[in-house]
Amino acid sequence: MSRKPGEMNELLDGLAADSGLAIALVDCHSGQVAAFNNNSMCRVLNPGTELSAPCKQFCGKAFEKTRNTTAKVSFECFAGLSCSAVAVNINGREVVAIAGRAFVKSENYRRATERAISGEWSKYPPTAFFENILMTGSANAIDSLTKNLCMLEPAASADVLELDDPPKKTSDHQVVPHPEPSEISKLIQRFHDQSTAKGAERVPENLSAADDVLQESADIRSLASSMMKLDYRQACDKFLEFINEKHGLSSLIWFEIKDGKFRKVRYLGDLGAKSVEVGIASDNSLLVEASRKQMPLVLRERANPKSAQRRVLNLFPLTVGGEIRSALGIEGNIAEDGRRRRIARLSQSISSQLEILRLRDEVMKRDWLARAVRSFNESLKRMDADDFWLRVTQVSAELLGAERASLLVRNEKSNRLQTKAAVGSLIDLFAEKNVGSRVSRPALDSGQPTIVRDVGATGNAAPGDWSYKSCSYLAYPVSIGERKIAVLNFTDKVGGAAFNERDLELLQAIAPQIAMAIDRASLKDKAGEFEQLSVTDSLTGLLNRRYLQERLSEEIQRTRRHHFSLSLLMLDVDKFKSYNDTFGHLAGDAALRIIAGILKENLRGDDVAARYGGEEFAVLLPQTRIDEASVIAERIRQHIERTQFPNRRITASIGVASSSPKMNLPDDLIWAADRALYEAKGNGRNKVQLYDDFGDPLAEKVH
Repeated sequence: MSRKPGEMNELLDGLAADSGLAIALVDCHSGQVAAFNNNSMCRVLNPGTELSAPCKQFCGKAFEKTRNTTAKVSFECFAGLSCSAVAVNINGREVVAIAGRAFVKSENYRRATERAISGEWSKYPPTAFFENILMTGSANAIDSLTKNLCMLEPAASADVLELDDPPKKTSDHQVVPHPEPSEISKLIQRFHDQSTAKGAERVPENLSAADDVLQESADIRSLASSMMKLDYRQACDKFLEFINEKHGLSSLIWFEIKDGKFRKVRYLGDLGAKSVEVGIASDNSLLVEASRKQMPLVLRERANPKSAQRRVLNLFPLTVGGEIRSALGIEGNIAEDGRRRRIARLSQSISSQLEILRLRDEVMKRDWLARAVRSFNESLKRMDADDFWLRVTQVSAELLGAERASLLVRNEKSNRLQTKAAVGSLIDLFAEKNVGSRVSRPALDSGQPTIVRDVGATGNAAPGDWSYKSCSYLAYPVSIGERKIAVLNFTDKVGGAAFNERDLELLQAIAPQIAMAIDRASLKDKAGEFEQLSVTDSLTGLLNRRYLQERLSEEIQRTRRHHFSLSLLMLDVDKFKSYNDTFGHLAGDAALRIIAGILKENLRGDDVAARYGGEEFAVLLPQTRIDEASVIAERIRQHIERTQFPNRRITASIGVASSSPKMNLPDDLIWAADRALYEAKGNGRNKVQLYDDFGDPLAEKVH
């Protein structure tokens, strides 16, 4: 029976929404695509009404295989989404229905998130990209939706006689048997009957059990839809308020797994106002079993001699992409099993949306941090040596919105802190004898940042004549490797607000640049010309090979610890011997100084350029992927090529290598960059060569 287009669209929308999956219909004649509850990733990566080039390699091939068969094709696309395609007939139109477009494997979801945070998808707006990410616990849900699509209106048989042909078997496709009638097919028929029945203007007052389920499903869809318009923390609050409203439970906590523990993110009621941690590892079998049974894990408060009654916490562990990532905590006894299961189902239904919002916030935060780091780097470039200490303190304070800030640097000989800069202070910190003893020294010694919301509660308040406007401060230790070099202090946040985790994340993002800049400035401030000359190349003014090797070791340690990227450029002046032989060594020295100037001009604040030896230079690029490093290398190569040298044109060859799990030792990175440089010179010189471009495995290295 044919349905009106509007009715069919409404039915398909309902099917997609109820399953939590997407349905895409590809017209067999025009190739036009219509989608229902579409995954926002698909919408961004394929914005038109026809399949884009990458999508043609997957959805397009599935379309071609299924358009003239009764077979189903299951596949995983380039974005890591699982799909099933099958030919159907919709109101007389021959189409291929592609069901799913959802993540089944958690590793695919994480990989896609990384591509959106720092990979090739980072160019897309996070709000649009993560607006409607679809997940499912297994491929069974996709298979079930595919079967239900086949039941809407079976594809017309090509035979004249109306006989049931046996399913056609092929070596390439999985055959879809005609499914038995199921509950969902009954719901489909019921949906159609209700939408077409005359006089069906309202729902009867006495709802059946099936109607209760449908109402609960509608409530969840409405909640999920409204949550996707909020940020992550607002959505967590809305979910807890929903639980409170529907079940009358007032003491609720939303947990995330961090460092092997469930840690409080948001809360409603008095229990969450206390310090709450649940020390259960994320792979604990009890959690897995509770999640599978859709029942809570009941935990009791440790015995407290001051309290006659121990509190009870019901912990509902939730899975996303097959992994336990979060949990709902509810204080008090929940006696009825049915009520527990309803809460577990509701929480599990909404967990994917909350995880999507969390990752969307993470992408936006990374984008914000990247902009802050770029802004800080640009500021570093504009800082003069004379006002460096003051400017680095001012720029850091501006980024955090602090009216007062100070920079204290550790004297390596005396181990005492000395004031290098102060912003907004009403006292003379330079004259203080034991500056930093109250706040900065403990932070530096521990190596851990200190955030205090109310200094009065700590018993460590500043003297009254210091006249601070607020009670919150942040002390951030700056270090390079194991060397503790300085402390940045901030207080009096604009508007009187307290410093928070967001401020700490910003400092952590710019800390490597701050550390490098302070270390460089400290080198220049060191007493004695010999100390300065020991790490500086006298001809070019760049740092020397000794300094580079020490810094490379420290940066690799940081890379291992924080999973940063790290790249190294090795640059060699082409045919420099003939330049020296023809024009003399003084001309050669002048050319090397010009190249050193080009390196300084093209590098960022935290990059390290060094003269490695003779006509060879090295550039260390912290927190830089190999693709970003290749852009910097090409910019340097072109600059050298275009520069007017005194005697004749000069070019350079550059090798680029980046750290990886297999290449995480200083000698490995130097060898790989040098190997790439050798390849660049062998390929005709005046080139940039990436180490992995020519597939030279690290195993071939000869020590």
